[in-house]
Amino acid sequence: MTDMRLNGILQKEINPSKLLGIKEGERLKLSTKGRYGLRAMIDLARYSGREPVTIGSIAARQNISERYLEQIVALLKKSGLVKSIRGASGGYVLAREMKEISVGDILRALEGSLEPVKCAAFDSEDGCMASGGCVTKYVWQRINESIARTVDEMDLEELVRESERLNPDGGYTNPMCSS
Repeated sequence: MTDMRLNGILQKEINPSKLLGIKEGERLKLSTKGRYGLRAMIDLARYSGREPVTIGSIAARQNISERYLEQIVALLKKSGLVKSIRGASGGYVLAREMKEISVGDILRALEGSLEPVKCAAFDSEDGCMASGGCVTKYVWQRINESIARTVDEMDLEELVRESERLNPDGGYTNPMCSS
């Protein structure tokens, strides 16, 4: 924490990473399931407008294992974000319009809750024994709300537009990228 002045009053600047127990140099991370799933959904949205997209074609373009991608797509299908089309020219398509699917929808389908801190003061029926005098619960609440707001404000249509702008030929462009 560092000191700062606000309206002439000495305040402590709070570093959320330290409060969450994240050491310097570390990051709060999503699993590969969430990262690869988001890439797969962008790919699917980009290419399924013409015809259903196969897992094999997404896997090839995105450099993701087909077996792992099958598991990811099964979760996305179970969550109602994609649907399968059977037959010789079958594959997967979006279950809703791109603009109706948020990044939050996708990540929650694959990761579950995106809250880095689960505070009993807000989430438990019994509450927290210390919640009456606990100030940090407001920090956790703001961090959780900020993450939710950020991922819910971004939709798949926006990401597809950006993908098309940055990579008009499609595919996976950076083999050094871990997302």
